[in-house]
Amino acid sequence: MNSRRDRSSLASPVPTAPATDSLFAEDTVANNGPESEPPRTRSADVAPADADEALHRLGRRLPDSVFLGTSSWSFPGWRGIVYRDQHTEAQLARNGLTAYAQHPILRTVGIDRGFYQPLAVDDLAHYVRQVPAGFRFLVKAPALVTEAVRRSDGAGGSRGATGTNPDFLDTALATERFVLPTLAGLGVHGGPLVFQLSPLPRAMLAGAAAHAMIERIGAFIAGLPRAVAGIEPVYAIEPRNAELLTPRFVRTLRATGARLCLALHARMPAAARQSAALRALDADADEGDHWRMKGPLVVRWSLHEGLRYDQAKQRYAPFSRIVDADIPARGTLAHLIDVAVRSGQCAFVIVNNKAEGCAPLSCIELARALVGGH
Repeated sequence: MNSRRDRSSLASPVPTAPATDSLFAEDTVANNGPESEPPRTRSADVAPADADEALHRLGRRLPDSVFLGTSSWSFPGWRGIVYRDQHTEAQLARNGLTAYAQHPILRTVGIDRGFYQPLAVDDLAHYVRQVPAGFRFLVKAPALVTEAVRRSDGAGGSRGATGTNPDFLDTALATERFVLPTLAGLGVHGGPLVFQLSPLPRAMLAGAAAHAMIERIGAFIAGLPRAVAGIEPVYAIEPRNAELLTPRFVRTLRATGARLCLALHARMPAAARQSAALRALDADADEGDHWRMKGPLVVRWSLHEGLRYDQAKQRYAPFSRIVDADIPARGTLAHLIDVAVRSGQCAFVIVNNKAEGCAPLSCIELARALVGGH
């Protein structure tokens, strides 16, 4: 297994690329200390799956700046892929992270549960104690500040609107309940802080209202802390409305130094089309095809195109194999990761089981697409 060295700061400079006329035109703080191997599991703990030499070799070839991982780690179907033995979801949620972090390819993980309830510093610090020095966490901001409407859980996992959310894009609340606790708990193990903007009501995106919403997003980002205890956080905005992906939105992200989190999701355009927005964010006018990213690549590959979450869950459970290989998405992501590496930037790609059927295997296939080999 390759050693996991501490990476350099993930903070990104403010890009200066001009916006294009069309983004989608077909033509146009707690450190683990010194570098070390992960803690060895005891017989009573969750043990990692046995990885063959080919997988270790693939991990060694993967650039240190590339962080591939999954959204959560508590899936019993990953027996023989991530975990050696059979365990319940609850057992893996409590004790599986150390074994997960020993996988040769998985160098990051998404912490999604903070979306439903802000996480305490102690909870995050507990995660840090279970992973090696080079491991990173990508954390979603709580819905408390990222949903424009209040929602309640309904049948089948649906979340129905119950009224306007007065705390939507409240900078002070986001700083107090999310940014500061996350940085204090994760320290240098913190990856991008992702603000997933849940689908906005149509009235907020109609005509002049859309411009006002983009300005509001920009003011929100601009008010977040630039540095905390020597750590410069990377803020990434993940829209769930394709209507937001406009030159005005890109200019706003560039002006505030935020990153665009590519959302591979049935609600959003295909990965190849979204990459046009990322290029518009970063590319200088004279760079042509050899453009360079001005900050980390941040991607959340959440759902296979054309499926709803409940459909994907039924189709893919128990998430032990790839069911629907998405070769175009893999190709686009491998290309963008390569651009990030050539640009001297980190690349964070978080994959959900509902993207292809088995998130760890999708990560392995992405690594193979990037560096070759089987």
